[in-house]
Amino acid sequence: MSLKKNLSLFDVYCIATGAMVSSGLFILPGIAHAYAGPAVVFSYFLAGLLTIPGMLSQAELVSAMPKAGGDYFYITRSMGPAAGTVDGLLIWFSMTLKSAFALIGMSAFAGLLIDVDIRIIGVILCITFTVLNLVSVKKAGRLQNVLVFGLLTILAFYVVRGIPHVSIRNFEPFAPTGLVGILSTTGFVFISYGGLLKVGSVSEETQDPARSIPLAMIFSLLTVVVLYTTVVFITSGVLGADTLDHSLTPISDGADAFMGGFGRLILSLAAVLAFISTANAGIMASSRYPLALARDRLLPSAFGEISEKYGTPHVAILTTGTMALLFLFLKIDVLVKVASTVLILTFIFSCLSVIIMRESGVENYRPKFCAPFYPWLQIAGILLFSLLIFEMGRQAVLTSFALIIGGLFVYWFYGRIRTNREFALLHLIQRITAKELTSRDLEAELKEIIMERDELIRDRFDSITEKSVVLDIENKMSVDDFFKLAAKTLEPKINTPSDKIYELLVDREQENSTIIAPGLAIPHIIIEGDNTFDMLLARCREGITFSDRFDDITTVFILVGTRDERNFHLRALSAIAQIVHEHHFQKRWLTARDEEALKDVILLGKRKRG
Repeated sequence: MSLKKNLSLFDVYCIATGAMVSSGLFILPGIAHAYAGPAVVFSYFLAGLLTIPGMLSQAELVSAMPKAGGDYFYITRSMGPAAGTVDGLLIWFSMTLKSAFALIGMSAFAGLLIDVDIRIIGVILCITFTVLNLVSVKKAGRLQNVLVFGLLTILAFYVVRGIPHVSIRNFEPFAPTGLVGILSTTGFVFISYGGLLKVGSVSEETQDPARSIPLAMIFSLLTVVVLYTTVVFITSGVLGADTLDHSLTPISDGADAFMGGFGRLILSLAAVLAFISTANAGIMASSRYPLALARDRLLPSAFGEISEKYGTPHVAILTTGTMALLFLFLKIDVLVKVASTVLILTFIFSCLSVIIMRESGVENYRPKFCAPFYPWLQIAGILLFSLLIFEMGRQAVLTSFALIIGGLFVYWFYGRIRTNREFALLHLIQRITAKELTSRDLEAELKEIIMERDELIRDRFDSITEKSVVLDIENKMSVDDFFKLAAKTLEPKINTPSDKIYELLVDREQENSTIIAPGLAIPHIIIEGDNTFDMLLARCREGITFSDRFDDITTVFILVGTRDERNFHLRALSAIAQIVHEHHFQKRWLTARDEEALKDVILLGKRKRG
């Protein structure tokens, strides 16, 4: 059973924005200020900039493969099930931690609003969001939109009111711990941008995901980078180090400094909205990772079950909610460092995945959004993300190593014996070594994803293409020899003697050339009988000589039909004309690996259907 496509571009934007604007803004600035001083402003801004290579790489991958599980799904298809298991479990773990972090963060504000044990509130909210996500992702998305709108409005008010109260003296000394402190703090606050991961995981439930996901990621990151930088700048400029360092309510303290008790109350309410927003988005998104792992038989099949009544992955959501409840009792600094480390590792995997997918030669990898400045953007991202992990210290490096080993342990003892999935890295190795290592499993899966992504409904032309004969010719050939070969190949399919087919092809070519564009010819003939239509596809790498003037015809479509199929004959001609005029058609046609790949070029071509 498939997931329902209920999320719009604005819904996805709110999921990402709401997931980022929470604890990273309302809790971490005080802790981070103690590490880097006023230069924490630069750490937040730098963390946002460093997110760009990973974000753009993820946007490309998700636009090509919009499936539940986001990062896990495309990392598995590019780097293999072992890497996919590690990444899927790490992100599930990290995003659930971040949801728990949001609920724990509310404890710092509970005393400002109500006199109730915050852990009780955290448990109640966790159960509430779990139930809400079980019932409807659409309703959960609507709640997210309201929360994010209210949150952004309050923060904009904070920025406008706070600017006149900023004191330059509070920025001296600007970087007491130097560049090392800035970089290590950048890694520490990197989790603040973790909401970007949540977008890819709900792509299967998004309307027009190839367009909506990249746009939502870009708009959301721009919004949050500006918001973090300005809010942290104002907070640092309003509060001195004595007040701000280690504060767990930094933004509320800043509001209290220039707006009094009313300001503290308003920003505390904003913090609560942010924490609720993050917890809701976290449970919604992180539960899609065990779903994707189960679909690939890397976790028990129960995690992949979809509720017939609500269309949601109920077992995955319940498990995620339970994990979030348990994580409520961990320390904040442990949550932050582990979650940041996992986020950085995931961005490294994303950059590697883009390089592997592009260099593998997989024909059906067709992203609608392509990351710019390839491959330098990805290489720079890998190097910078690796530097961040090392700058975060030994604990981050050891945590990364331990988490990777744990993921590999799960794969080795569970997933390895249950799955045998083809992936793009094998295609890359095959391309380098010229050894046959792959089948067409990955190409077939990517084709189905594109059909679903672009909402392509198979019609009669597709059926004829799938059943058509393909001639893949290496050496140069005369048009006469080609027509003889084509006639002999078509004879058993259309129940017409080969010499008759050959005669019709020759007569048609002599009557009027069938060459319609450089390198392309579409001979089409009418045969006797009723209810018959067929097509032959041909590629000749060195070219078919149709005449002295046209001796390099590499692409030929032969259409054969009876007179009663004249209308469909014209529709087929129109479909081919649309497909061959696509920008990348000639390149894809000439580089297609085999006969099935040639058919895929036609099946996935852009044309009007019906």
